[in-house]
Amino acid sequence: MNRKTLVLPAVVGLLAPVLAACGASDDGSEGKAAIVVGTTDRFVASKDSPAPLDPAIGYEAGVWNVLRQTLQTLVHVPRGGGEPVPEAAESCTFTDTQSESYRCKLRSGLKFADGKPVTADDVKYSIDRVIRIDAPNGPVALLDNIDTVETQGEREVIFHLRAPDATFPYKLATPVAGIVPRSRYEAKSVRTGFQVDGSGPYTMKPEVEHNQVVKVVFTRNPHYKGDVKVRNEKVELDVFPDATAMGKALDSRKIDMMTRTMSPEQSQRMLEEPRDDIKLTEVPGLAIHFLGFNTKDPAVRNKAVRQAMAQVIDRGEIASKVYGTTAEPLYSLIPPGITAHANAFYNAYGEPSTEKAAAILRDAGVETPVKFTLHYPTDRVGAGTPAEFATLKKQFDDTGLFDVTVQGTPWAKYRPAQLRGDYAVYGMGWFPDFPDPDNFTAPFLDRNNFLNSPYTSAPAQKLIAQSRRESDRSAATRTFQRIQEIVATDVPVLPISQDKQYVASRDGLTGVEWAVNSSADLQLWELAKDTH
Repeated sequence: MNRKTLVLPAVVGLLAPVLAACGASDDGSEGKAAIVVGTTDRFVASKDSPAPLDPAIGYEAGVWNVLRQTLQTLVHVPRGGGEPVPEAAESCTFTDTQSESYRCKLRSGLKFADGKPVTADDVKYSIDRVIRIDAPNGPVALLDNIDTVETQGEREVIFHLRAPDATFPYKLATPVAGIVPRSRYEAKSVRTGFQVDGSGPYTMKPEVEHNQVVKVVFTRNPHYKGDVKVRNEKVELDVFPDATAMGKALDSRKIDMMTRTMSPEQSQRMLEEPRDDIKLTEVPGLAIHFLGFNTKDPAVRNKAVRQAMAQVIDRGEIASKVYGTTAEPLYSLIPPGITAHANAFYNAYGEPSTEKAAAILRDAGVETPVKFTLHYPTDRVGAGTPAEFATLKKQFDDTGLFDVTVQGTPWAKYRPAQLRGDYAVYGMGWFPDFPDPDNFTAPFLDRNNFLNSPYTSAPAQKLIAQSRRESDRSAATRTFQRIQEIVATDVPVLPISQDKQYVASRDGLTGVEWAVNSSADLQLWELAKDTH
């Protein structure tokens, strides 16, 4: 589908489910039977990554889905989206007009799962610990604007920021700000292994084989005191090697629901051939696929090469032939459904054109064909598929302007190589930390960006800082539109597609439509078994 023009829904509207599962209740009633959820996310401990579930280290969607069930944060994004609301806190607010001082007061009687009280000092300890450990490629960048954390008494904590940041509450709602007990987490070192302890809705027990988690059992935390209503007593998260194995488990009733991540083929088949015993629920998704560039590599150092690639890529073909109805073309880093989205790449390049791409290269004095290797991860959910990269290769090669080789690499080797700058062009996916345009721009354009990209844009960085002064996020729309125009001109990344999210569940499971939000966060407390 060509997204030449778009109606921009409000964020809250986007976050409402597209297809509601039947029988969901909002009354907090509890289902008593154990619920089993399948996932293809992998949790592996290794010499290079001995602490995959430590909140100071873990910065992957699957890891955060474990942490969110067990760790509590001061605030959280409520069901259906919108601005963060108090969770472990009973109140949180900026105490100045510049969004530089943020004060929270903890709920009275808050306890960790072992019954020990949670105090403001525990909050400060948890935040300071992440900043002190300062893990490379970890989530610490979300807290880099904190100057100091102050406590007043047992229940009040004040965050003093270095610069105005209206998005700070969203960052506090992520697992990097999870409150941990100091008795289980050392101040200056990571917690190895897979155990997670906190004050969240559940306690957890991992089952491990060969340094890899095969199952996580979440049991309702009797000491939990927060904003969410827990509708079940126990949820098992079963880990599968791939979507096919997970689908077979759903068919044989070994699991009640499968989510991260169904394959496009599974979703398409269920859409075309619906079943009476399995419900397919579409929930809004904000995950995006894109090509990244090492802008110092000789192959793509010249901006004209990246612009020419942007001029010939046919997103519509990729979406329709590779993903069917499970993805849509994407023309900006900020996807549709997020305030400030603009079709910046379409506005800059229009329809695919070999003639225009040839002119861009010719005017810049670039010899053709331009040779490069297109890298992609072979086992990474959300970063594309072999068919997608085969299609991209064909699109580039067919112009005669490029000579492309495709190479797939397992994620464990792929990510370090990408961070080292070994790849000129590479495929990646992005699951947002929070649903704000800042989180689709700053992680790519800040100096310490998650791609470790050498690309810098002083104007873009200045605009990002400017946007964070706007407590009314819609007031920053023009600023973000200008940032998107800069990205479309400089092409440090090349947006390709936006995922749709689907969840498949057996009859009798309720709350499915709320169990996964637009950022692909699992909210297992929403699930219950229908006892009618």
